[in-house]
Amino acid sequence: MTDVSRAQDADAALTFVELTWHKQRIENRIRFGRPAAQQILDRHRRVVSFIPGSIFCFVRWAANEYGTILSRADIVRAVAPGERYQTLPFVRPGGDILLRMDGWSKVERVLHAIDAVEALGIDPADVAPDYWQHVHNRLSVNETPRNYTRTRHQAWLKRREVGA
Repeated sequence: MTDVSRAQDADAALTFVELTWHKQRIENRIRFGRPAAQQILDRHRRVVSFIPGSIFCFVRWAANEYGTILSRADIVRAVAPGERYQTLPFVRPGGDILLRMDGWSKVERVLHAIDAVEALGIDPADVAPDYWQHVHNRLSVNETPRNYTRTRHQAWLKRREVGA
């Protein structure tokens, strides 16, 4: 196997996210997550990649001369080759969408939930995936999600350790 084919195989396993930033027009950014690599395309665009199983938050915002036209937050689990996934703009090939919120008021609530997890000293990328699904479900019906706790996090770490 050549070095080129090894690199292509490694790239096939990654999830790529294109990020764009134009001041006061477009902001596509990663709120949390651990990128495996980054490629700078130009001064306004870059592509970050994630290994299978990693969790990240992709926030998109756009405006025109009249104000905000798009606010969206997606918390996504990067998938392995051959695994099912949902498509998502600017994400190749796609991912397992754990949370998807549109509209600034709901996106703001997602960002507050992330801040609350970080206040516990826990990296949001390490949080139990079912917690992000819970946050999605509660916010979708305009309810308040339960807080993530250290006890719940320890239970998730033990469950992951035993492979459940």
